[in-house]
Amino acid sequence: MDTITAQAILKSIRVSPRKLNLLAAKIRGMKVDKALSFLTFSQKRSAKDVKKNLLSAIANAENNHGMDVDRLYIHEAYVTPGIKMKRFQARAKGRAGSIHKVFSHLSIKVAEKEV
Repeated sequence: MDTITAQAILKSIRVSPRKLNLLAAKIRGMKVDKALSFLTFSQKRSAKDVKKNLLSAIANAENNHGMDVDRLYIHEAYVTPGIKMKRFQARAKGRAGSIHKVFSHLSIKVAEKEV
């Protein structure tokens, strides 16, 4: 049986996918209230963006699909790479050092636990 899911996608977060995936892997499969408290007290800079996206997914589940918030858990949380802005820094002897400013996209899907 297919589970009904609600999702929220946050695009162009200014953090590398590798760093953002550390947080996504931690909250994957957690109940929503535990994940929110984990993200609130996390020391990571990107935890604020992940929490914002999770709150949006919870609101989508409640308003668009009529799901019970107390029974929600994180069904999927994954990160995909976004754009990569290429900049340069001047170096010695007229050379240039490359700088890559990477962005990420975060998708979170929540579903109801079967009782």
